[in-house]
Amino acid sequence: MPKNSKVVKRELDDEVIESVKDLLSNEDSSDDAFKKSELTVDDQEEKDVDVEEGSDVEDERPAWNSKLQYILAQVGFSVGLGNVWRFPYLCQKNGGGAYLVPYLILLLIIGIPLFFLELAVGQRIRRGSIGVWNYISPKLGGIGFASCVVCFFVALYYNVIIGWSLFYFSQSFQHPLPWDQCPLVKNTSHTFVEPECEKSSATTYYWYREALNISSSLSESGGLNWKMTVCLLAAWVMVCLAMIKGIQSSGKIMYFSSLFPYVVLLCFLIRGLLLNGSVDGIRHMFTPKLEIMLEPKVWREAATQVFFALGLGFGGVIAFSSYNKRDNNCHFDAVLVSFINFFTSVLATLVVFAVLGFKANIINEKCVIQNSERILKLLKIGNLSQDMIPHHINFSSITAEDYNLVYDIIQKVKEEEFDSLGLKSCQIEDELNKAVQGTGLAFIAFTEAMTHFPASPFWSVMFFLMLVNLGLGSMFGTIEGIITPIVDTFKVRKEILTVICCTVAFFIGLIFVQHSGNYFVTMFDDYSATLPLLIVVILENIAVTRIYGIDKFMEDLKDMLGFSPSQYYYYMWKYVSPLVLLCLLVASIVQMGLSPPGYNAWIEDTATEEFHSYPTWGMIVCISLMVLAILPVPIVFMVRRCNLIDDSSGSLASVSYKRGRIIKEPVNLEGDDTSLIHGKSPSEVPSPNFGKNIYRKQTGSPTLDTAPNGRYGIGYLMADMPDMPESDL
Repeated sequence: MPKNSKVVKRELDDEVIESVKDLLSNEDSSDDAFKKSELTVDDQEEKDVDVEEGSDVEDERPAWNSKLQYILAQVGFSVGLGNVWRFPYLCQKNGGGAYLVPYLILLLIIGIPLFFLELAVGQRIRRGSIGVWNYISPKLGGIGFASCVVCFFVALYYNVIIGWSLFYFSQSFQHPLPWDQCPLVKNTSHTFVEPECEKSSATTYYWYREALNISSSLSESGGLNWKMTVCLLAAWVMVCLAMIKGIQSSGKIMYFSSLFPYVVLLCFLIRGLLLNGSVDGIRHMFTPKLEIMLEPKVWREAATQVFFALGLGFGGVIAFSSYNKRDNNCHFDAVLVSFINFFTSVLATLVVFAVLGFKANIINEKCVIQNSERILKLLKIGNLSQDMIPHHINFSSITAEDYNLVYDIIQKVKEEEFDSLGLKSCQIEDELNKAVQGTGLAFIAFTEAMTHFPASPFWSVMFFLMLVNLGLGSMFGTIEGIITPIVDTFKVRKEILTVICCTVAFFIGLIFVQHSGNYFVTMFDDYSATLPLLIVVILENIAVTRIYGIDKFMEDLKDMLGFSPSQYYYYMWKYVSPLVLLCLLVASIVQMGLSPPGYNAWIEDTATEEFHSYPTWGMIVCISLMVLAILPVPIVFMVRRCNLIDDSSGSLASVSYKRGRIIKEPVNLEGDDTSLIHGKSPSEVPSPNFGKNIYRKQTGSPTLDTAPNGRYGIGYLMADMPDMPESDL
C-alpha cells in the first residue's frame, strides 16, 4: 500500500487485520455522522480485499478462478446420487406429478432461504463452519464441530457407494454384460442354472452374490470382500488427489464432474424416449394422485428431500462460499443452484421412468407369452372350453390387450376355480408400481433394463461413470466441509490434513466392504445424519436470527449485495423456517420411533430379502452415531459457559475470526477495555480516565451505550488512545 494512502488501518500485534472501511461497514446506519467526523476512508479500495496490498501476510485466502467454477462446485455438491435414485422413488410413491407441488412449496419455504443463509454467512465471515459459528457466538461454536462430525460419518459410507459404482464400471467393458444371464453350474453329471439366480433374477444375483458376496445377517462379517476393498481404495485415492490442493485442484475437476452427468442424462433421455414402452413409464410417473398429496407423510418426505438435496447443515455450502469475493451476489447463487437442483431431479425422474417403462414393457410381454402358453395347455387338457375364447384371438401373436380380454373372460366364467388355474394378470402398471430406490434402482432395476439396450456395454459404461461423477461432486463438498473449518481454526497444512483424513476414512471404511458391509451402509445412512443435521440447521437459524440479530444480518446482506434482500427472507428466517424445521424434527423422531430399527437381509436359500431387527450392539451403534454427531454442541456450550478453558492460553476459546487472518484476543471484557488493543490484561496497561466505552464518538453526539461485543457483536475494537495519531489506529 502506498505510504501516502488515506486508508486508515488498525494494527494488532503487528498483524494487519482489516481496513477501517470494512470495520465501519458493520456499524449501524445511525452512526454516519460519527464516521464522517472522525475517519477518512479511501473509497477506491475494493471491498473484497482480505488483506492489504503489500502486506507480509502469506496465508491469504484462496479464491475461485471464476464464478462458473464456483457455481459448478455448488451444483456438484448439491446434485448427487439422491437426485437420481431417491427423488424418482418419492415422486412415484407420493402422488406422481402431484408430489411436485409440496416439494416446490417447501423448496421456497425452507430450501432457498436456508441455502441463502448458509451462503451468506460463509461469504460474509469467510471461514469454514467452525469459524463462522464461533464468530457469531462462541457458545454455539459446537455447531461447526457437529457439522464436521456428520460430514465425516457421511463421507465414510458415501465413498463406498462410489466404490460400488467403480466396480460395475470396470465390469461394463464386455459383451454380453456379466449380469445379462444367470450363470451355469457344472457338476460331474449335468449342467444347471445357479439356484439362487433362478429364484431371483440375473441382475439381483449379480448384485448380491458376485458384487457384494453378502452375508445373511449383520453379525456375520464374513471377512473383507477384496474386490470392493480395492474399489474403495481407488475411490479414496481419487478424492484425495482431487482435494489435496483445496479448491485450486478440485475446482478444475468440477468442470467435468459437474457437467458430465447432464450429458449422460440427456443421452439417456433421448435414447429412452425411442424405446418401446417409455411413454407408459413417463405417463405413469406424472399422473397426479391428488388424494395422496394431502397426507402428512408426503409433506414430511418432501421436506426431508429438500433439506438433504441442497446439502444443508453439512458445512460444504459454507466452505465453498467462504472462498467468494465479499460482494458476490449470493442471493442469485442460492436461487440458481436450488432450481438447477430441482430441474435435475425432474430430468433424472424422466430418464428413470422412461427406462423403467421400457423394462416393464419387456416383462409384461414375457408375462403375456408365458400365460398364453398356460391357457393353451388348459384348453388341450379340457380345463377350459374353446367357446369362451373370442374368435379373433391368435395365441401365436397375442397382444397385451387381447390377453387381458381373455383373462377377464376366464375370470368371470371360472370364478370359483380361477385361483387353481394359475393365470396371472399382465398389467404394465403393476410392474411400474413396484417402487424401487437407492441401490435397488441403480444396481438392479436400471441395470437390468440396460441389458436390453442395443450396444448395452456402452450405456452401462456411461451410466456408472455418471454415478461416479455424481458421487465425487458430493464428496468434494463433504470433504471440504471437514478440511476447511479445521484448516481455518488450527492453521494446519491442507495437504497433510487431506491425506490424513482420507487415510483414516479408508481404514474405518473397511467395515463397509466386509460381506456384511451393505447392512452397515444402511445403518449409517439411516442414523448418522438425519436428526443431527436437522438439529444443526435449527441452531444455525437461531444463531443468526436471535443471537447475531436478524436486523443486523439484513444490514450485512445489504452491505455485501448492494441492495436490500426481500423482506420475504426476513419473515422466513425469523418465523416460518424455524417452525417448519421443528415440525420436521418432531415428525422425524416420531417416524423413527414408530419404525422398528432394522435392515433387509438377503437370504441365500430363498433368494429373497427378509427384515431383521438390529441386535443389541447394533442398536448401541445406531444411538452412538446420533449422540456423537450432536455431542460437540453441548460440550462446547458448557466449556464456554463455565470458562473451563483459559482464554489467555491461546486455546480455541480465545480465537477470534476476522476477514483475512485469524487473530487472538481475550474474550473477557471486564476491566479496562483499552488493554484489549494489545492483548494485555488490565493490570499491564496504564488506565487513562476515559471510561468504559471504547468507541470513538463525535463531540456532542449521543453516547453509544454499546459494548464491543454487544449490539454490534463482532469483536471489532476501536480505542480512544491518548496521544495516538489516527494513522496508527
